[in-house]
Amino acid sequence: MTTLDRLEATILSRKRADPDSSWTAKLFAKGPEKCAQKFGEEAIEACMAVAKGDRENLVYESADVLYHLLVMLAARDVPLAEVLAELERREGTSGIAEKAARG
Repeated sequence: MTTLDRLEATILSRKRADPDSSWTAKLFAKGPEKCAQKFGEEAIEACMAVAKGDRENLVYESADVLYHLLVMLAARDVPLAEVLAELERREGTSGIAEKAARG
């Protein structure tokens, strides 16, 4: 089991937890839109770290991005395995060809 698998399991275990006891439960209680907003905020912070050349902060913010991505996916009942399967499907395909296939 990978770190992301364990993190996903922990996140899923918080879906019905008391929002006063868990940040993850608090996000779920606010709905998928709030989960998406938090993901966006963390992604922007990661981009800002890139722009500033702040490697240490980029690592920190990237961890936040991954966490909030998993929360956002769980809020819409999309398992990480489904996203990984899509990445596997694309493996070995040129990004240019993949985008063209989507039309």
